[in-house]
Amino acid sequence: MSRYRGPRLRVVRRLGDLPGLTRKTARRAYPPGQHGQGRKKRSEYGTQLEEKQKLRFNYGLSEKQLLRCVRKAKRSGGSTGQVLLQILEMRLDNTIFRLGMAPTIPSARQLVNHGHVTVNGRVVSIASYQCRPGDVIGVRNKDNSKAMVEENLKYPGLANVPTHLDFDKNNMTAKVTGVIEREWIALEINELLVVEYYSRKG
Repeated sequence: MSRYRGPRLRVVRRLGDLPGLTRKTARRAYPPGQHGQGRKKRSEYGTQLEEKQKLRFNYGLSEKQLLRCVRKAKRSGGSTGQVLLQILEMRLDNTIFRLGMAPTIPSARQLVNHGHVTVNGRVVSIASYQCRPGDVIGVRNKDNSKAMVEENLKYPGLANVPTHLDFDKNNMTAKVTGVIEREWIALEINELLVVEYYSRKG
């Protein structure tokens, strides 16, 4: 299953608030579709699937990418759910979004893919790059790159920059000082259900 490129508000109505996907809010509170307003009792599997879909759509991943992240988290030896969230949050595109350099994760991914972002002084155009403590993230020394980020910084997607990022707004540079803590993850998610979903998948 490839990355979703359809209507974003439709996903928000189905799964709830996804801060990384869109800044818009749905006018209708019930899920989309003919039977959206009907009460439906969800099975345990259905609840696990929904939590998994929240991760996929919020961080803009394909099923294959998310599965790869889950396997990597399992190998880490720590709490699989928490490590999984940290892997996703420490991606370069998400880090750019959390700094306010882009209003959503899809627009942050575009910023990275088009070569507007540097890591440790070098242009990095891979959105899935894993930021590590000590990395210095900046904007390419080009007028259009700086103008784009300056405009985005006026209207950040989320109000607060997490404590693991030391951001110098004037110079548009940030230093990664650690790994994000669970309390700073903006998405409302039960990561244990995601781990359970992949465990039963084998």
